[in-house]
Amino acid sequence: LALVLMVGIVIDDAIVVLENIFRFVEEKRMRPFEAARAATADIGLAVLATTFSLVVIFLPVSFMSSISGRFLYQFGVTAAASVLVSLLVAFTLTPMMSARMIRAADGLPGAGRAAASRRGFYAWLDRGYTAALRLAMRRRWAVVGIALAVIAASWPMYGWVKQEYTPSDVDEGEFEAIINGPEGISIAAMDEAVQAIGAEVRAVPGVRSVLITAGGGFLGRVSQGNMYVRIAPHEERTLSPGRIWSALQRGEPLAAFRGNYTQRQVMQQVRQRMRAFRDFRVLVRNLPGFNIGGGNFDIDFVLRGPDLETLARLAEALRTRAQTLGGLADPDTTLRLDRPEVRVRIDRARAADLQVDTEQVATALRLMVGGDTEVSRFRDPSTDEDYFVQLRLSEQDRRDPGSISRLLVSRQPGARGPGDLVRLDNVVQIDTGFTASRIDRSDRQREVRLRAVVLPGYGQADRIEALRGAVAEIGLPPGYTTAVSGRAREFEQTAKEFLLVFLLSVIFMYMILAAQFESLIHPLTILLSLPLSIPFALLSLWYTGNTLNLYSALGILVLFGVVKKNAILQIDHMNVLRAEGKDRMTAILEGNRDRLRPILMTTLTLVAGMLPLWLGTGPGAEERRAIAVVVIGGQSLSLLLTLLVT
Repeated sequence: LALVLMVGIVIDDAIVVLENIFRFVEEKRMRPFEAARAATADIGLAVLATTFSLVVIFLPVSFMSSISGRFLYQFGVTAAASVLVSLLVAFTLTPMMSARMIRAADGLPGAGRAAASRRGFYAWLDRGYTAALRLAMRRRWAVVGIALAVIAASWPMYGWVKQEYTPSDVDEGEFEAIINGPEGISIAAMDEAVQAIGAEVRAVPGVRSVLITAGGGFLGRVSQGNMYVRIAPHEERTLSPGRIWSALQRGEPLAAFRGNYTQRQVMQQVRQRMRAFRDFRVLVRNLPGFNIGGGNFDIDFVLRGPDLETLARLAEALRTRAQTLGGLADPDTTLRLDRPEVRVRIDRARAADLQVDTEQVATALRLMVGGDTEVSRFRDPSTDEDYFVQLRLSEQDRRDPGSISRLLVSRQPGARGPGDLVRLDNVVQIDTGFTASRIDRSDRQREVRLRAVVLPGYGQADRIEALRGAVAEIGLPPGYTTAVSGRAREFEQTAKEFLLVFLLSVIFMYMILAAQFESLIHPLTILLSLPLSIPFALLSLWYTGNTLNLYSALGILVLFGVVKKNAILQIDHMNVLRAEGKDRMTAILEGNRDRLRPILMTTLTLVAGMLPLWLGTGPGAEERRAIAVVVIGGQSLSLLLTLLVT
């Protein structure tokens, strides 16, 4: 991913050096060999500053401590190394090839005309930019006001963009489902149910194969099943360029493409068919791309407290609310008090009068109901083998509390009174009830989790906030708390770490620029272009329907590195012209006109390098598309404003 993103960035230094060499040939009538030497020295400071400031943007990503940081470690190192190599190429190979391959005649103007590179469409751009620059210099406070308004627009636009950990609307041609049946169901009944569910899923258009299992899971629960679904390949059900070309070659009409469908549409049809199985809760979700441990669900909302029954009641109330909040599919809880059990309550007073120990009661139940005690050995002389003998009630009697209550329990040795045995129902009370099939604990507290899938059009962050609002409406008793886990927790931690990465990047960039320019003011002028680009990046995400996630945060980092390169080129050249004795206005107008061409060239190459990511239509292309949207939209839309504000 880092190499793909760097395609449009690593050639920037070479473009800037090459353009400056050509400008020296064009304007100063220098021979290419002398121009290569002089122009490279002239632009060297700017190229060094842009390269090193890019390196300190990407390196902090390598020091993120979260699970995301382990994935992004290679990204930061690869991006930084690529940029350093581009600096080496720009200072060695590019000047050498320019000195040998540029012809002096290429830069000479025609009779009474400007050089060929300054005519045509570029001449129109140059005149328009010069006029806008003169107007901006006459209306400086208006430009300042516009810049402040654009920066202030970041806050409302941040609220418009949905936020999540990684893109949820990813089409990879496969998904899975978790099936939870009623407790107490037999493995035969569960198998029959999942076979019926599998038949329904196979009937959904586009489904190619289904692998479904009953029982098992993390705790080996009979009432749990899992389903893996693979649908038709991406190119067979989407308007890919290859499919369109093949159809045109075969002469197929446009009506042939009406059957296009996405993975999300198939998943929604599966959810609708699962409503017929009212006793089963089915959660349909994408296969998690990042294995962050735990359940790895979009929503993993935690309720903690001391009492199981209260937790179950609160979780069920929250699940009911979640169904009406919108944006959440297949909400389910990890705690349900529906597992049947036989409860044995000892009458301590009667047991003491009859001199029966609790241990004797437990031993009798373990022996006759549990059947896990070896009471003897049997030796088979024909095979010369010993076999352990375990005693147990028959299944019919084990399920009958009346039969269990007639078991006999030994009294304490030396007990007074007639008989050594006492019927179990003389000292215990046996009844039936329901309990939890599993008890989860975290931070030394019992907990229940609400798990759900976030639907398109909603964000992970706003659904978490909606659930917190629902909990506030329900009202938690004292001693009960909420938390988030899984992908939502990793999302919050990654967001905090990215803020730290942005802060470190800005600090390091300021230090490097201050050292390069030997000024405390110029770095501030350069870094002002960063907040100017953020609203346009957020606007691009909102307009294209993308979310602010791990990948788009990487895109903002790349955008920071690209946007401030333009400001470095402008300020460096204006300083050179001022040092030559030109007044401020002349240096500003001339310096920015000279740097317009390399800025446009690097911007266009960056956009071209990002287009494959933006236009990609293969499986999983949606996951990384946000990076290209951020960089292309943020750089293109903020270009004119930053050229004027700087």
